[in-house]
Amino acid sequence: MTVFLTKELEALKKMILSEGARVEEAIARAIRAFLERDFEQAEAVIQADSVIDRMEIEVEEECINILALYQPVANDLRFVVAVLKINNDLERMGDIAANIAKRAARIAARARMDMDFDFAKMAAKAQSMVRRSIDALVNRDVALARQVCADDDELDAMRHDLHDRAPHRMEQTPEQADVLLQYLAVARHLERLGDMATNVAEDVIYMVEGEIIRHQTGLG
Repeated sequence: MTVFLTKELEALKKMILSEGARVEEAIARAIRAFLERDFEQAEAVIQADSVIDRMEIEVEEECINILALYQPVANDLRFVVAVLKINNDLERMGDIAANIAKRAARIAARARMDMDFDFAKMAAKAQSMVRRSIDALVNRDVALARQVCADDDELDAMRHDLHDRAPHRMEQTPEQADVLLQYLAVARHLERLGDMATNVAEDVIYMVEGEIIRHQTGLG
């Protein structure tokens, strides 16, 4: 039975990594669509969200199948439990990518707004956290996972900075209030991506070390 379980676990690993790659791509395309005001690319991200939804269901079914048939223990059990949780976070990241794409479609035809805030930097930070959380999963890299957890505060600070600047910008350019509101909404989505990446990183630490670190501080 050990041989069969090993094969099932390897297949599960490939499934979750494939889902992660698909989510990474969706996030990158959604952010690019927003920054470049690309309506067609935004629509493509929205339409592709159903693929991630299907992948999430397939991974969950495989996890349940392994738990029911093989009753894994110790490291193998932690891996399946971690994948179940990561799978849910990845699906939510896919939803966030679709939501960013919807914002991109909404402002695609609007005039560009000069920003005194480096929005692209915030987007890059969120993407980096997602990418590194998945890399940590692939490589069972606890050190990298802890770095992702530590970076979450920086992303939160960026979002708060933009939020603090918004009232002054709205006073200066009231005609662009709707566009600014879309930026604020996407900033919140980026912050949520950081939260989801942190969840994945925490689950990697649990998977490798058996340590539950949620709600702890000082992880960096």
